[in-house]
Amino acid sequence: MSLRIVVCVKYVPDATGDRHFAEDLTTDRDAVDGLLSELDEYAVEQALQISEASDDAEITVVTVGPEEANKDGLRKALSMGADKGVHVVDDALHGSDVMGTSLVLAKAVEHVGYDLVVCGMASTDGTMGVLPALLAERLGVPQVTLLSEVAVADGQVTGRRDGDTATERLAASLPAVVSVTDQSGEARYPSFKGIMAAKKKPVEELQLSDLGIEADLVGLGGAWTAVDSADARPARTAGTIVKDEGEGGKQLAAFLAERKFI
Repeated sequence: MSLRIVVCVKYVPDATGDRHFAEDLTTDRDAVDGLLSELDEYAVEQALQISEASDDAEITVVTVGPEEANKDGLRKALSMGADKGVHVVDDALHGSDVMGTSLVLAKAVEHVGYDLVVCGMASTDGTMGVLPALLAERLGVPQVTLLSEVAVADGQVTGRRDGDTATERLAASLPAVVSVTDQSGEARYPSFKGIMAAKKKPVEELQLSDLGIEADLVGLGGAWTAVDSADARPARTAGTIVKDEGEGGKQLAAFLAERKFI
């Protein structure tokens, strides 16, 4: 039986774009281009390396998001080398927080069937970093998170977690959920052949009803967190210019002290 690897990825607003909130205080995705979260590219890369080291493995990429998440998110992962995709798209998902998203992902992963779920360490928009743990809890399987090295053999996933003061070697029996950091290895760049092949790879679209999820459990209405208010970042003002005519150092020190930097 082949090793079934599922990679969870997220379609996020481009961090270099002019991002802001919509009227309902959710991210205005129409105002900025979107792409596959860079941190999730590391998850795809590690899944590909595990697959290449296995005699028989299949990689399914799963995402939850708007229509554009297929073209600009899933297809990037498929062009890197994943075998197929699953896209959960439903208007009721708008405004979902990490609790709702983890529920939908768990149901989608169960729908696909899995031995190993691979996630990035966080998304580049929300940056919470808790989804892998929530996903493992919902699936009822072990979690091995924040790995900079990962491998699968003999029914186990093993890896290395690097901390500030120590390095840990970790292992868990399959099925399991892992997350990998941006130190796990540079993600490969899709080749022209891979980009063309991705256009023919199957992507299954699912709605909440296909997963047996009630709409009131997700979206803004089902969110456990909420943004109460938001203000635009103040425009930049002209800086203070200090002309050094022998007293520049004192003026700089006074400037820093006034703002309690020193």
